[in-house]
Amino acid sequence: MENFNLEKYIPLFWNIAKAVLILIVGWTASKWGNKLTLKAFRSRNVDEALGRFIGNIIQYAILAAVFLAALGAVGVQTTSLVAIFASAGLAIGLALQGSLGNLASGVMILFFRPFNLGDKITGGGHTGKVEDIGLFATTLITPDNKKIIIPNNSVTGGAIINYSAKGTLRGCIEVGVAYGGDVEKVITVLEQAAKDADLVLSDPAPAVAFVGLGASSLDFNILVWSVAADYLGMLHNVRHKAYDALNKEGIEIPFNQIVVHQAQEA
Repeated sequence: MENFNLEKYIPLFWNIAKAVLILIVGWTASKWGNKLTLKAFRSRNVDEALGRFIGNIIQYAILAAVFLAALGAVGVQTTSLVAIFASAGLAIGLALQGSLGNLASGVMILFFRPFNLGDKITGGGHTGKVEDIGLFATTLITPDNKKIIIPNNSVTGGAIINYSAKGTLRGCIEVGVAYGGDVEKVITVLEQAAKDADLVLSDPAPAVAFVGLGASSLDFNILVWSVAADYLGMLHNVRHKAYDALNKEGIEIPFNQIVVHQAQEA
């Protein structure tokens, strides 16, 4: 039986040790690369979602380079391996065209930033607060606390409404009063009610417009502004104040009535 020649295998063991060391160092470096990228974006007040995206790309790029370096350390010819990976990537890409479309849409969202984390938006047929912007999907939390995950190509495939982008929103509350009322008095009462309501901004100031002669009412619009986050609460407050003010001033709010005429027998 031939004696085991340890010296013959020392170079192989040494190469394997180098490959393992490269993998360990590379894995640690990829993690640090991700964290440092995100920290750099945060320090410059850049959108965190974009920082996460760039950090992940850097991490995966480092891991890919480390994997190839480790294979090279144990004597594997990486040139042909890269060609195989490229061919496999092309085949996978053709099979996953929908996912690649979502990826491209995710890149568009992160770079053009039609919305940021925390914004309230309508996109892909759904409305909610943006919780996460991923490479393939965007996550919204609806006002009733439902979590909705929307493919990115559905978000970018239609109109996107961003309610938070400008910081403030204008609300329009429709009010009808009975015919015979004093139009100028109604305008004054509604304007004061809007100014007295909580969460209404004083600049731009509330305004009231006489907008139409309805079938059974004189129609007015109360136009009021609020901080975007206070929008629903502001509308509630203005409606409450307007109703109380009209009642206090004796201004009638009409409502639909059904009149039944009974024919008398001859």
